[in-house]
Amino acid sequence: MRPPKSPLFHPQISKFDLKYENVDDFGNRVTAKSPIYDELFNKSGTKMGSYKLGDSTFYNLIENCANSGDFVSLETVFDRMKREERKFREKDFIVVFKAYGREGLYGKAMELFERMRDEFGCRASVRSFNSVLNVVIQAGKLDLGLKFYNDNVVVRKRDIMPNVLSFNLIIKVLCRLGRVDKAVEFFREMPSLDCVPDVFTYSTLMDGLSKNGRIDEAVSLLDEMQMEGCSPSQATFNALIDGLFKKGDISRAVKLVENMVLKGCVPNEVTYNTLIHGLCNVGKLDKAVSLLNQMASKKCLPNDVTYGTLVNGLVKQGRAEDGTRLLRFIEERGGRGNAYLYSSLLSGLFKEGKPDEAIRLWTDMIVKGCRPNTILYSVYIDGLCRIGKPDDAKDVLSEMVKEGVTPNAFTYSSLMKGYFKIGNSNEALSIWKEMGGSNCVDNVVCYSVLINGFSDEGKLKEAMAVWRHMLNSGIKLDAVAYSSLIHGFCKVGLVEQGLKLFNDMLFGGAECKPDVVTYNILFDGLCKTSNVKRAIDLLSNMLDHGCDPDTYTCDIFLRVLREKLDPPQDGNEFLDELVVKLCMRQRWVAASTIVHFMLQKCLPPRVATLQNVLLHCCKHKKIVSALDKCWRSLFR
Repeated sequence: MRPPKSPLFHPQISKFDLKYENVDDFGNRVTAKSPIYDELFNKSGTKMGSYKLGDSTFYNLIENCANSGDFVSLETVFDRMKREERKFREKDFIVVFKAYGREGLYGKAMELFERMRDEFGCRASVRSFNSVLNVVIQAGKLDLGLKFYNDNVVVRKRDIMPNVLSFNLIIKVLCRLGRVDKAVEFFREMPSLDCVPDVFTYSTLMDGLSKNGRIDEAVSLLDEMQMEGCSPSQATFNALIDGLFKKGDISRAVKLVENMVLKGCVPNEVTYNTLIHGLCNVGKLDKAVSLLNQMASKKCLPNDVTYGTLVNGLVKQGRAEDGTRLLRFIEERGGRGNAYLYSSLLSGLFKEGKPDEAIRLWTDMIVKGCRPNTILYSVYIDGLCRIGKPDDAKDVLSEMVKEGVTPNAFTYSSLMKGYFKIGNSNEALSIWKEMGGSNCVDNVVCYSVLINGFSDEGKLKEAMAVWRHMLNSGIKLDAVAYSSLIHGFCKVGLVEQGLKLFNDMLFGGAECKPDVVTYNILFDGLCKTSNVKRAIDLLSNMLDHGCDPDTYTCDIFLRVLREKLDPPQDGNEFLDELVVKLCMRQRWVAASTIVHFMLQKCLPPRVATLQNVLLHCCKHKKIVSALDKCWRSLFR
């Protein structure tokens, strides 16, 4: 795949074509050298009759070869010029560098840069250097770009003095690599080299700081930028607004938009999309939707990103029907739903238990000419399986294949899960075998679905067979796969085997790190076999390994404390102690979750415990509001 074109690329119109196309007897297009090229380079002399080639002819040939991507002929031109001791110009090499960039040939560009002086006697200036550096960066070779810079500026110390563009490129690379401190160091070095940072320099560095969680430094840089007389652009403000939203500082983000307008910088689509995305992430959907009208009043048209963000936000809030209404609004204004919008809405409607609306939406989508892709088909198949209709889903899979759309691992795993859900493990296994006969490669998710499905049916032997097949296939295990088999062991009372597998997880690397689901499976298994003490010890192990309990964890222990202990306990003291332990480990979010659970179960924590959690979870001015919310939760 070609890398995206750089803003440095400005291909020029050729003076004349080096190639022409012909058609053979079978109707195939044939590319051949033009007669002019043959006349110029397949003759022994440098004359055509009484005409002697001038330098400008060669320069035109270089440009032609570069723009047409004929690098073989280009080398011939270079060789001829070298033999005839023609003068090489830097600007012609820059044309070639850009041509190499369009083809993704960053290595050839670097090689030609070395040959410029050594072979062709042409001095390379910072213009050539920047062209090659940009080609390397556009190809995604960021580390190589840094090496190219160091080799030519720092180590060899050629007569290349970096300019603003050089620094902009290097700062961009360093920010992308997460080396923001080094980027700041380069930025601070610029004045000593008589380089004045421009708006791109500031914007790139602010974006890098924001994305690395250093938003306060980025905002300070905005003040510095304005003091230096450099006017911020839309990109500058957009980077900061995005960073503030990600930090959760909504009020500062909104104030920055106001500041942006005061500075005469008009918000664009990216600004509004950033605002809408940020508001959706914090659950302020109504405010996000209201921005659509504001965009219209500012003559700023919403695009697919705008609508996609809003629809996805509504779906995440359990408001998929509002999302479908928004889709109708889009269509009324001349827009069209795309695959992303439809897949998000279909998934939301099925998850909210509204299958009729989802099926209607699918039918409307087909009628309106939106051709389903792999993701859309997979989401629809998954939804049908969720409502217990795997046979219908299988029909959709057949239609999918017939339409030439390739199913993926998610498609097949959804269908397998659907058959397990209705107790038809044989058909699930058949789907897995069908998947093996296609070009779709098994992954750990498919195996986990099989293991979990067989485990739910108590078919541990089959689950173990799938586990062994997975190991023999070289599939990399993860926490879900382990948890699925542990679930199988615990379901048939083999908790010790589950614990052995759990111990293997602890040494299996980051992908195999036990999560709250794994622990809950073991808690449930231990408590059902009356191993309450071991379950409590495992809970301490869970906290020590940085995994937070959830409300399901609390439910498991409440049940065992009330049903298995003699005398039974209400669990208040146990949960209060759990909150205290979380607070001691500075795990305030988990602690507040447990407190909320306790209040819902009418098990109020001790005053000191509640106060400690509130003080650390709430901003000072919002503590009273948070207390009111807690008491309303307690007495509703």
